[in-house]
Amino acid sequence: MSMIFFRCVCFLRTLGAQRTATIVRAVKVFCGLFLIAHIGCVYGQSRKTIDFNDGWRFKLADELQFRRPDFSDQTWQPVVLPHDWSILSDFGADFPAGNAGGALPGGTGWYRKTFHIAETDKGRNVRIDFGGAYRYTEVWINGHYLGKHSNGYLSFGYDLTPYLRYGERENAIAVRVDNSQQPNSRWYSGSGIYRDVQLTFTDHVHMEKDETFVTTPVATEEKGTIRVRTTLRNPREERVSLQLRVFDRDGRVVAEKTASVKGIHIDETIDVLRPALWDVASPNLYRLELLVQSAKGAEIDRLAYKIGFRTIHFDVNGGFSLNGKHLKILGVCLHHDLGALGAAFNKSAAKRQLLIMKDMGANAIRTAHNPPATELLDLCDELGLLVYNEAYDMWQKRKTKFDYHLDFKEHHIADLQAFIKRDRNHPSVILWSIGNEIREQFDSTGIALTREMAAVVKQLDDTRPVTAALTETNYDKNFIAQAKALDVLGFNYKYEDYDKLPKEFAGVPLIASETTSGLQTRDVYDPLHDTIQFWPASSKDKFVTNGNPDFTVSAYDNVAAYWGTSHERAWLEVKKRDFLGGIFVWTGFDYLGEPVPYPFPARSSYYGIVDLAGFPKDVYYMYQSEWTDKDVLHVLPHWNWSTGDTVDVWAYYNKAEDVELFLNGKSLGKARKTDERLHAEWKVPFEAGELKVVKYRNGRPVQETVRRTAGQAAKLQAKVAYERFRTGDPRDLYFITVELVDEAGIPVVGQDMELTFTTEGPCEVVGTDNGYQADLTGLTSSNRKTYKGKALAVVRKKENAGKGVLRVKSTLGETKIELPQL
Repeated sequence: MSMIFFRCVCFLRTLGAQRTATIVRAVKVFCGLFLIAHIGCVYGQSRKTIDFNDGWRFKLADELQFRRPDFSDQTWQPVVLPHDWSILSDFGADFPAGNAGGALPGGTGWYRKTFHIAETDKGRNVRIDFGGAYRYTEVWINGHYLGKHSNGYLSFGYDLTPYLRYGERENAIAVRVDNSQQPNSRWYSGSGIYRDVQLTFTDHVHMEKDETFVTTPVATEEKGTIRVRTTLRNPREERVSLQLRVFDRDGRVVAEKTASVKGIHIDETIDVLRPALWDVASPNLYRLELLVQSAKGAEIDRLAYKIGFRTIHFDVNGGFSLNGKHLKILGVCLHHDLGALGAAFNKSAAKRQLLIMKDMGANAIRTAHNPPATELLDLCDELGLLVYNEAYDMWQKRKTKFDYHLDFKEHHIADLQAFIKRDRNHPSVILWSIGNEIREQFDSTGIALTREMAAVVKQLDDTRPVTAALTETNYDKNFIAQAKALDVLGFNYKYEDYDKLPKEFAGVPLIASETTSGLQTRDVYDPLHDTIQFWPASSKDKFVTNGNPDFTVSAYDNVAAYWGTSHERAWLEVKKRDFLGGIFVWTGFDYLGEPVPYPFPARSSYYGIVDLAGFPKDVYYMYQSEWTDKDVLHVLPHWNWSTGDTVDVWAYYNKAEDVELFLNGKSLGKARKTDERLHAEWKVPFEAGELKVVKYRNGRPVQETVRRTAGQAAKLQAKVAYERFRTGDPRDLYFITVELVDEAGIPVVGQDMELTFTTEGPCEVVGTDNGYQADLTGLTSSNRKTYKGKALAVVRKKENAGKGVLRVKSTLGETKIELPQL
């Protein structure tokens, strides 16, 4: 700017005085107009965040020339983010990740996008933020290298301001994502920019979002206090005002305050009288707006947060309390993939998973074993789910050859800081976990690392406890516990050691951070054994050697990995111990990868209470009967057997003394749960017809459920789910369950057939599934064979206007399904 001024002065000296005066007047007018426009843009416009997911092009290849701004990418594949290139493949035995990694490919891919920035945005700060990309990610803007990010699960971003072009001049961004070194995960990771990307425009004076920390130090029924700590980016230390406004769920202002600010550090409080508290049954949220204004009243910046007034406490003897009331944590562990969508995040698909878990009675999730999408935490805030938020699955000692241990030494502190800062304003988060089954718990290096990371967390958030999920139940062998830096200790499995934990680890609250690892395939029922079966039998056996030839596991709750146990046993052991704050079951849903107990073609897990397609397994109703007040009565198995078979019949139920079984109207006797068995059971010689269970309360029948023998498949029955899973995002999905039934509408489980899904109108099939862990058809295929009579199609609306139609073809004919307007 100074060089331009100098040249203008030199030019004016060459002119006569009169002409110079005229030109000076014109320049003054021009400069005045320029400054007005400039100030109007820069010092009067608030923060603006825009979706940056559209308009990208992708190529699964790796050439350094792809970074050049003038490179032509017109032949590349157009994609909309979030995007996971691995899920687009069929499953294969030879991919380097192996079936533990989902039997899907990795590789290196590039993304490119061209875009324009308006002239009116000159002088503003422009930042790009990636919600997550797996795995090593490098970014260029207009040929300038911005940096490399190594953590595949964390959000990251860059300042684009110094390198942008404005007006008609085009900008080119190039992103290289390298997931070629495999195996690098114990489960399916996905590949690519698999979470949202945003651009944020701010004034030169603005609040630093990552430095903004909102807490509720007082949260009672009489009064709620909100404390706001933030850092103001204010290069010239101009005097500004900060306005705090709190809105209730109806949009009414319930508290407001204005403070004068000069400097960069802000620490303010505001009170709300008689707040509605946030809890798992009533997740009451308030909206806090932070508004920065200039001395003349122009809006400079604005941030908004969802506030939940709540208190949490872990007690050595009494477990967990929320808002001063004891609450048993009823949790599940969830991996980050969304079944047929792979790792590509979709808010409606995540909401579907969470609501299925909440309907079961879960009040908590563990983000096993890595930071989730921030939108998942938004959903937990809204739905009333407590979150055990986990940072790492390993530290310096590896679990797979190319995992995060390669980057831990250089990046673990910065990554942990970014993780805490990103997620600490969510009321749903109640625990920070710095690691899962970390191998440093077995040597003295675990002491220093635990102390170091716990101190980092406490420095950034002193309102929540720090924990880790441990396996070593002897104090003298557990160096992470010996650090005495954790506020809560989590223990995985080993229920037989629960009673010694309060003595071994005296004075520290305890939770069952991971339990069960039961193995099941939906609607598969093998003859029962007297005791639980462990597949594989020990750590010496990589895979089971006496499994089923079709790679299935019985859905009776009697098979587990060698380190685990049945669902019933795990819950019973936690249920009876008040000192355990709660349970986190491994896992809520089946997930891609880690298909214990089988080798390929098994390619997804058997651990889930719900299968990969979102269809509950029978044990779902055991939890529902124990964890909810709903009237539950569920009978298993189906009633399609052969003459001469003797069938084990189970019933999960609650709120009753006993249940009675009837076969074709004849009573087979009453049965009930016991203190050590959470189901009623009978052995029944098969006879085609109707199997009915009746539930009795105070001696009176109050509920019944039936299973009937099905005939031949005669038609397809479809059910569309979308309304309950809506989030308001244009990318919300339809979930269509298709089931084979006979002429009477009875489900058919033994006559599976190929289905072909096609669409009409502004919609497309983005995934299909059937829940079978060894189905090798790619999950984005429009063809899917039913499994035990069921299949799922996931459909996305491409445009808001117009009706969408899904057609399903099979040997039974064609079924037309009209998709309601989103």
